[in-house]
Amino acid sequence: MNRWLAPLAFALALAAAAPRLMPAAAPGFVPPAAAVAVPPTFSTHLLTNPQPSAHAATLAELPDGRIAAAWFAGSREGARDVAILMATFDGRQWSPARPIFTRERTQRDTARLVRKLGNPVLANDSKGRLHLWFVAVGYGGWAGSSINHAISTDGGQNWGTAQRLITSPFWNLSTLVRTPPLALTDGGWGLPAYHEFAAKHSEWLRLDAQGRVLDKARIPGSQQTLQPAVAALDATRALAMMRDTGPANRIRMAVSNDSGLTWQDTRATALPNPNASVALLRINDGRLLLAWNPQAANRNKLALALSHDAGQSWSAPRLIEDAAGGEEFSYPALLQGRNGTIHLAYTWQRRTIKHLSFSPAWIEAKP
Repeated sequence: MNRWLAPLAFALALAAAAPRLMPAAAPGFVPPAAAVAVPPTFSTHLLTNPQPSAHAATLAELPDGRIAAAWFAGSREGARDVAILMATFDGRQWSPARPIFTRERTQRDTARLVRKLGNPVLANDSKGRLHLWFVAVGYGGWAGSSINHAISTDGGQNWGTAQRLITSPFWNLSTLVRTPPLALTDGGWGLPAYHEFAAKHSEWLRLDAQGRVLDKARIPGSQQTLQPAVAALDATRALAMMRDTGPANRIRMAVSNDSGLTWQDTRATALPNPNASVALLRINDGRLLLAWNPQAANRNKLALALSHDAGQSWSAPRLIEDAAGGEEFSYPALLQGRNGTIHLAYTWQRRTIKHLSFSPAWIEAKP
C-alpha cells in the first residue's frame, strides 16, 4: 500500500496545479488614442552622439510630452565600452546624450559577468514610469544574450536597479529584444523578443506591470526570423512583422487573434528585406505604418509605407534615405505622440541617430 502513496500524492498535486500550468487568457491590448488633426509638418535632426559608433534607437513619449530616445554607443558594436545612452526632444531640439547604463553598472546591478551591451527598448506606462529593457552578454556573441529591465520614475533622470529577466528555466540565455512592447489592459506588457542560439526564431513575452515574465510563446513557423515588430489591430488582434535571415529576403508576418496568447504560422510578404530590423506602428487613424530597408540586399535605402487593410497590402514606398554607396540607414523606430505627430529615429551611418518628425499627411504627400 505504501508504495502507492507517493505516486498518488504526486498525481493529486499535479491535478491541483493543472489550472495554474495552463496559460491564462491574456488581457486585451490597450486601445489606441483617438485620432487628432495634425497640420502638415516635417522636421529633421541629427542627434549628438559622444561616441564614434551608434546603433539601435528606441523611442517613448514622456508624461510631459517630451520624446525620449535611447540607443547603444561606443567605439564599435560589441566593444566593452558600449553604453546605453539617452536624450530627450522638447519639440525644438534634442538634449545632449548621456549614459544611463554602462557595462560596469549592469554588472554590479545583476551581480553577473557582462561583456557587452546592446538593443535598448523604451516604453512609458500609464503611471508615468519609464521602462527600459536592454540586452547584455556575459559569454560568447549575441546568441549568449539575456534581457535586463529597469524602471525610472522621473523621466529617465534616475534609474532603479537593473534586473535580469528569467525567460527560461534552462540557462536563461539567448533571449533578445529590439522593438517596443504593447501595453495590456491589466497594466502589463506584451514584449516582442527573439532567440538566436543554435536556431533563430521569434517569440512573445507576456510581462506583469513590474516587468516580470508571466508567459512565453514561440511564434510558429518563425525559423530564421529575428526582431518581430508588433502592432495591435484592435483589443485582441495583433500583427507581427519579422526580419528575415533566410534566403527568401522577404519580411515575414504572423497574426494573433487572442492578444498574443497564440500566433498563427508566419508567412512571407512581398516586401523585400535585407536581413535588417523593421519598425511597425498603428497610427491613431487605424492605418499601419512600416519603416524598413526596401530591398533584398544592403541598408543604403530606408522607406515608409502605409497599409489600409491590416498589413495585407502596402502603399508604394516613400524613400527617406536613398544613397548609392556603402552608407547605412537602418534599425528604424516609430512612435506617434499624443498630439498626433509621428516620430521616426534610425541609425545614420553607424555614427549617430537621425530623427524625423512629421504629420500623417506628410507620408502621402508628393516628395
